[in-house]
Amino acid sequence: MNIAMHEDQMRVTSIPFTSSSMVIFSGVPLKKNSYKINSGKYYVTIKADPDTIPVLPAIGQHWTVKGTRLVEDMETGDYVMQQHTYESPEHIECSLPETGEQLIRFIAKESSFKGIGEIKARALWESLGKDFHSVVANDTPESRQRLRDTLSEDSIDSLFEGYAKYKNLAYCNWMTETQIPASVQQRLLKHHGEQSIEAIKNNPYVLIGFGMPFQSVDAIATSSTLSFRVSPTDDRRLSAALEVAIRKEIDKGHTYTVQSKVRPTLNKLLKEKELVAKAFEAGYNKAQFVLNPKTGAYHPTAQLLMESVVARRLKALAFRDDLFDERANEAYCSAVKELPYDLTTKQTEAVMTCLDNTLSCITGGAGTGKTTVLRIALRAYNYMGFKIHAVALSGRAAMRLHESIGFVTSTIAKLLRDKPIEPCANHQEHLLVIDEASMVDLPTMYRLVTHIHPSVRIILTGDPDQLPPIGCGKVLADIVQSKAIANTMLDIVKRQEGSTGIPEYSKLINLGEVPKQLSTRAIYFHEADKKDIASTCCDLYKQSPSSSRVMAPTKALVKGINKQIQEAVNPDGQRLEFEIHGDRFFLGLKLNDAILFTQNHYDKGIQNGSLGTLTNADAVGDSYGEVTLDTGEKVEITQSVLDCIELGYAITLHKAQGSQFPRIIIALQTGKIVDRAWLYTALTRAESEIHIVGSAEDLRQITERPSNAHGRNSYLVELLKD
Repeated sequence: MNIAMHEDQMRVTSIPFTSSSMVIFSGVPLKKNSYKINSGKYYVTIKADPDTIPVLPAIGQHWTVKGTRLVEDMETGDYVMQQHTYESPEHIECSLPETGEQLIRFIAKESSFKGIGEIKARALWESLGKDFHSVVANDTPESRQRLRDTLSEDSIDSLFEGYAKYKNLAYCNWMTETQIPASVQQRLLKHHGEQSIEAIKNNPYVLIGFGMPFQSVDAIATSSTLSFRVSPTDDRRLSAALEVAIRKEIDKGHTYTVQSKVRPTLNKLLKEKELVAKAFEAGYNKAQFVLNPKTGAYHPTAQLLMESVVARRLKALAFRDDLFDERANEAYCSAVKELPYDLTTKQTEAVMTCLDNTLSCITGGAGTGKTTVLRIALRAYNYMGFKIHAVALSGRAAMRLHESIGFVTSTIAKLLRDKPIEPCANHQEHLLVIDEASMVDLPTMYRLVTHIHPSVRIILTGDPDQLPPIGCGKVLADIVQSKAIANTMLDIVKRQEGSTGIPEYSKLINLGEVPKQLSTRAIYFHEADKKDIASTCCDLYKQSPSSSRVMAPTKALVKGINKQIQEAVNPDGQRLEFEIHGDRFFLGLKLNDAILFTQNHYDKGIQNGSLGTLTNADAVGDSYGEVTLDTGEKVEITQSVLDCIELGYAITLHKAQGSQFPRIIIALQTGKIVDRAWLYTALTRAESEIHIVGSAEDLRQITERPSNAHGRNSYLVELLKD
């Protein structure tokens, strides 16, 4: 074995492994400046992060690689071959084969050229010869005419689509050499196309907008070895730093920020106080954010646009004056007849508010009757001939909404994938119901209001005291705070014989009051040291696995609890194993494990936070098993899904928002995100039984400390008040 700096050229013959963090591909060497196969008895293997190479490898591609080379003798059957391995090479470049035989074989094998086999590829080369690249580089009528002698229209489309992927290689190779990650390259090329390199050279900090960290771009821009050589006081650099600092605040959930909040981040990025001062004075890109001269607030353009559109649409609905409907009273009377009990005065007011307004809210905590009010209001609207579109953010919440109201429901994501809601030819009116609206962030609300016709009525239901959305904004809380939209706040918990006591308990927590009895009725408090919380949660889970879910504040605690529960309730389950390119792999998942999805795959019917059970762990072809969602739908586990599934016995509270479970176990620890709103939201996830695991002192501190749940800066309130 020896290690040395070297350079090789190779043609890819195999791709043993591909993942989000590593790709391994091998091939036969090529002679320098030639595309004939080298007769040397060795093969080349490259191991690299996919983000450090210009394109993903494909069989037949030609690559040039330079860096530290590990040379080993490898036994292959009766032969001993040298393997030249380059791991994270210094320089790597991909190119299309230039000459006939290699190009023919590449097109025939590369999946990007769908439907073009070796016979068609060979006929194409014989027809075009040296003109091949100039003809295929641009999709023009003249190029298509030349190709029709050899290919069908479908094959011509496939040829242009496949070649388009590779004609950007020159740009990709340059960007890779400049240490721009492949994921950033693809986003940049999609936006700027052939002008990508020019855009970078004009302002390297444009890369930040495509996902590259400021520090990485700054290193490139100020490097003495590259051609940019941006000075520390360059306005482009200072403006970019300011944008990054503002964006950091938006990522915390704010829709605008102020100089005092931005300054600490600027200090870290620019290091010098003089530069920070210049950054505030330097010109800025008005396409990115707007400075409010009255308040000194920085409003990112995208958030300001969304808030303005949402406010305008909501106010237009709220102030419509053509709402008199002679059917409303009759519809209301018809709907309440079906109830076995009388509505309270407040509930009656809430139903009438929904019927009398084009836009209205039903808000309140657990047990205050929001579901009853919504069910009656929707039955009345149905009686009046409205078409009802009822949605929730998660699949589990949509399913629960359907069980509560009896109408067809869907996720917000599915509604947004469907055709926009427009007036029908039969003049039927439409009503959109958004349940658990406290979870809906500003971008989602923007997409909703622009997806529906201005005449569509809206009812929002939810609890503004719960945790705010993961994304920016706090739409429901802003609407309630503005008092510009008709809202009925249901605040009386209806105590019923044999009830769980959960609504009363959660209301006290929300008010900042520690319950006199920490264990009462269906709520059980378990005093536990911090080191024993995970094991106690595991023991409690084992008592009723089919109805339980653990809520924990941190990913680390979630992971630890999940591991313990899996070992306790499913130690002998069949392990999820699979084979990729001849190598076997496995995840820490077993048949019958509770599963959580951590990414959106709307085409497969899953989203970040979807829950299910691993019901099949048998790998067949490209399928490695199957998960049955809590909604009953089945999801095939393919390679794209592998990176976003994990154990789901325990989940973070944000993954649980919008869902309810019969029995929940709360792992209570003090920390940055655990405040009164966190505990209140966790309590309201339970349907019938709660177990709180932690210390009484921690519970007291969390409950008595004012919640920061609604401390987000949001301009929507002001826009709604205007």
